[in-house]
Amino acid sequence: MDLREALLQDSPAIAALWQTCELTRPWNDPHADIALALGNATSTIWLAHDGETLVGTVMAGFEGHRGWIYYLATLPDRRGEGIAAKLLETAQDWLAQLGCPKVELMVREGNEAAGLYEHLGWEKQPVAVYARWLRKDV
Repeated sequence: MDLREALLQDSPAIAALWQTCELTRPWNDPHADIALALGNATSTIWLAHDGETLVGTVMAGFEGHRGWIYYLATLPDRRGEGIAAKLLETAQDWLAQLGCPKVELMVREGNEAAGLYEHLGWEKQPVAVYARWLRKDV
């Protein structure tokens, strides 16, 4: 398995994987999310390839206080091979190089990945998440 940072031209394959993994939502354009992540110095997307096949992704960002993980995805038929663990490790290393002291992620209710994070040593936090749209078109 080879890991590398994404390029904008990887956008169609990344979006397709996210859709396969049911990570996309109607109100989030995956191509716009990819472009925003790749257009900022403190965010990126890591890709895991097996030959020419994209088998996993993770988006990482650092806003100056905490690092965040988004869009951890592994092809459904490749789960259990350690791809997600390697992507998370790579993202954490990248964030640490930026001086990030702590990394967090959010998991939607019903997402089966919660067990994966706990297995890998992540701790559930006693917080509530609130949101507000800044864009008027959603």
